[in-house]
Amino acid sequence: MSSTQVTPTSIKIPVDLRERVQILADSRDRSVHSLMLQALETFVEREEQREKLRQDAMKAHEEYMLTGLHVTNVEAKDWLSELSKGNNTEPPKCHP
Repeated sequence: MSSTQVTPTSIKIPVDLRERVQILADSRDRSVHSLMLQALETFVEREEQREKLRQDAMKAHEEYMLTGLHVTNVEAKDWLSELSKGNNTEPPKCHP
């Protein structure tokens, strides 16, 4: 069993939001704390994924600006269409 360090923190939330969380916690037989922790974890994971996608897109754009290599929209759509039909085809080759 691994131990995770925790630290207490507090946030101020509107009363109506706190009441809504309490209602959900009661209906799921869970604590308010566990629901808020789950919500925070879900949010952070989603935002980390969003940031990684943003960084990957920026890197891809920089590479495109340096090399000019690309595939056209039609080439990409045709490839995706084949994949959706169950045909495991190679992706189109990048070209200048």
